[in-house]
Amino acid sequence: MTFTLAVCSEMVHLELPHLERVRRIHEAGFAVEIWDWTAKDADALAATGARFTSMTGYVTGDLITPDGADDLLRTAAESIAFAARIACPSLNVHGTGLGEGGIPVRPVEVVTGDMWLAAVRTLERLAALAEQEGVTYVLENLNTAVDHPGTPFGRAADTLALVRAVGSPNLRMNLDLYHAQIGEGNLADLVRDAAPYLGEVQVADVPGRREPGTGEVRWPYVARVLADVGYAGVVAMEAWASGDSDVAMERFREAFTLD
Repeated sequence: MTFTLAVCSEMVHLELPHLERVRRIHEAGFAVEIWDWTAKDADALAATGARFTSMTGYVTGDLITPDGADDLLRTAAESIAFAARIACPSLNVHGTGLGEGGIPVRPVEVVTGDMWLAAVRTLERLAALAEQEGVTYVLENLNTAVDHPGTPFGRAADTLALVRAVGSPNLRMNLDLYHAQIGEGNLADLVRDAAPYLGEVQVADVPGRREPGTGEVRWPYVARVLADVGYAGVVAMEAWASGDSDVAMERFREAFTLD
């Protein structure tokens, strides 16, 4: 069993223009992931020949307020149109819109029962849109201790519960193991619990959010657990390079190449 290995173009080769980063990742044999698409040229991205596995799937909005939900669905439709132009089948969404530095636009101190119900309804609408357009949305967990304080539904257990509640093949879980290690730990059991709902897995080491092999996580063991549960999808490095970006990408490849 093998994984589709992808690299986030927003976090490596930062000395280069974005299109050149995409080319370098592609030439190294990886698929490519992007964040905000609004300042990017779809035709230029497509012309690189890269395979795009994921991109941010909304621009503004949230899961829990009526206006926020409408805004999220409106900008999701715009995002899907861009995704079609670069043949990107998967779009990423979070528990709420994120502003500069990854801070929630509308931080939430306490997530209420009404918020949970509202989030399920919004995600049901999003899944229906995704089904109509032939794409998949993935809901990503985020840590609130270091990077994204005030994000509702940030824990992996929360995102998994929402995906289960919606019960649509067009809404899956993006299990970000960097965020999960900070927020919850116990990654092997988390992978096993989430396995039926996984649409993507993202990785970076802890602490520091650098490439695998720079921190405390035993990534080859995690890779074996993913294989053992039958996961054969995208594993993406969403990590800053600790030094040379090409070396960082090779360390990632080594960690997730099964013997």
